[in-house]
Amino acid sequence: MIIPEKDIQRLESMGYRFVGKHKHSAVKTCSWTRKAIVGEGFCYKQKFYGISTHRCLQMSPAIPFCKHRCKFCWRDTSITHAEWKGPVDEPVDIIDGCIEAQRKLLTGFKGNKKADEKLVEEAMNPNQVAISLAGEPTEYPMLSELIKAFKERKFTVFLVTNGTNPEVIEKLEEPTNLYVTLPAPNEEIYKKTCVPIKNSWDKIMKSLSLLKNFSCRTVVRLTLVKGLNFVKPELYAKLVEKYEPDFLEVKGFMSVGYSRQRLPYEDMPLHPEIQEFAGKIGKNCGYKIADESKWSRIVLMKK
Repeated sequence: MIIPEKDIQRLESMGYRFVGKHKHSAVKTCSWTRKAIVGEGFCYKQKFYGISTHRCLQMSPAIPFCKHRCKFCWRDTSITHAEWKGPVDEPVDIIDGCIEAQRKLLTGFKGNKKADEKLVEEAMNPNQVAISLAGEPTEYPMLSELIKAFKERKFTVFLVTNGTNPEVIEKLEEPTNLYVTLPAPNEEIYKKTCVPIKNSWDKIMKSLSLLKNFSCRTVVRLTLVKGLNFVKPELYAKLVEKYEPDFLEVKGFMSVGYSRQRLPYEDMPLHPEIQEFAGKIGKNCGYKIADESKWSRIVLMKK
C-alpha cells in the first residue's frame, strides 16, 4: 500500500474515502456540495462556469504525490512524495470507487429535513468532477485515460495542476477547464511559498506556455497569502500577459485544514484587498474583472 494504513485511517476520519486496490486515490465531499443540497448556497465554480455544485465529485488520483509543500495548502503534505512510486489503479476502478464512496457519504441527506429531495437524488449521480482534492494529479501515470473515461460518462472535468509536469500537460487529454496554479510572481517568492521538494519554477513556466495549445477553457489561479506571495501585482500581470489564459482567478488564501498549522489566521486577505490587488493586475495586463464571489474571496478576470 502506497499510503500507510494509519494515515489512511486518520484522513478517512476527516472525510476522505480512499478507493481502488492500491489506495492512491480518494474522494471527499466538498462543503459547498453539502451546502447546495440544503439550500445554503453554491460554489464559485457554479457562478463562474455553470456547473452544478450539488453534482460535483471532488477527488484526486494521486493523493500522496506532489513536488510542492505549499504553505497555503489545506492538505496534509507530510505524506507527500515528489515522484510516483508503487502500483497504479485503473481509471475505471478509480471512477467507480469514487462515485460509490460519494453516494455513501451523502446517504445521510436522505433523512435531512433541510435537504431538497430532488437535489439529493441528482447528487447521487454526479456529472462534474474536480480533479483537485490533494496531491498533484499529473503525477498519476494514467491521467489522460482518467479524463477520457470521465468524459465518456458525460462528466465535465475540471483539472487543477501546479504545472510541475509540463511533459504530461503537453500530451494531456483535454478537460473542460484546465487550471494551472501560479503560486508566486517570481522564483524567489515561489521557493518561500511552495517549499518545493524539487525546484520546478522553470517547469511551471513551461506549463503556462502550453495553455495556448488547448481549445478548452484555460485558467491561471493565484492563491494569495499576506506576507508571502501577496506582492508585486505588476509581475503577476507580466506573466498573465505573456501566457494569455482565458481566465485569471485571483483568490485569497483560506485558513482551513492543515494550512492553519503553517500560517496564522491574519494572513488571509480580505475580499476588498483581493479586489484591489486584482485591479492592479488588470491595469498592467488588460484583463478585466468579470465576476466575483466574496464568500470565497475570489475574483474572476478575463481579457
